[in-house]
Amino acid sequence: MGSRFLPATKAQPKEMLPIVDKPLIQYAVEEAVAAGITEMVFVTGRNKRAIEDHFDKAYELETELEAANKHALLEVVRNVIPKNINCIYIRQPAPLGLGHAVLCARPIVGNEPFAVLLADDFMDVPSGTKPVLAQMTEVFGREGQSILAVHDVPRAETRQYGIVSAKAYKDKLEEVNAIVEKPQPEVAPSTLAVVGRYVLSGRIFDYLEKIGKGAGGEIQLTDGIAALMRDQKVLAYRYDGQRYDCGSKLGYLKATVAMGLKHAETGAGFAEFLKTVK
Repeated sequence: MGSRFLPATKAQPKEMLPIVDKPLIQYAVEEAVAAGITEMVFVTGRNKRAIEDHFDKAYELETELEAANKHALLEVVRNVIPKNINCIYIRQPAPLGLGHAVLCARPIVGNEPFAVLLADDFMDVPSGTKPVLAQMTEVFGREGQSILAVHDVPRAETRQYGIVSAKAYKDKLEEVNAIVEKPQPEVAPSTLAVVGRYVLSGRIFDYLEKIGKGAGGEIQLTDGIAALMRDQKVLAYRYDGQRYDCGSKLGYLKATVAMGLKHAETGAGFAEFLKTVK
């Protein structure tokens, strides 16, 4: 519901909040495209039609931009999403948890492996580095096992994440032997937190259908992963990149500053401005 950003999210989805000049959801889609994904399944809810409209053709806007000879802006609008990408929209009838949202996509995904991206986990990578999801799909291609993006968090923050305990496997990978949803710091099995990028086996749908409600009375993806681990290996991947929690005001501001400094149009001027801020 985007309650941490009210009143900005009273009439628009939090996924449509902009970082410089693109909404969060567009960055997530671009990351998926860079990983070679062509089928985008958007699981949305009430009052989120703006997401569907954003990736649709805007006839009136394009006509006005063309008539005004604003061809650069016209290309920006037309290239919000590549033409070879297929967008499919599913409405989750009630906020029943991330696991339930993923389960809503089963009729489309079937038993194929698939990726999950949470748009408010904003991922930035250094120049020349593959986007985080592309890193993960490359690893999946080698290992053939479900993969969770992870990073270390302060122990006091474990209550905000799914937390894994894991043992060394190879390179930047660890084999997960336990996962728990939002544990209190004193009982958390580690400080290795799962963030909003997953590459999962289609088998997980079988477990999500059976696990029932977990923490917060919701169907938790974490619980589905824990059940999947009884039959299949699950790997934790320490990705190259910086994650910003754009579900929080502070994380959103940090991402805005980071991307504002990297943006071709604003970077130099923004850097000069920041030097003057007391």
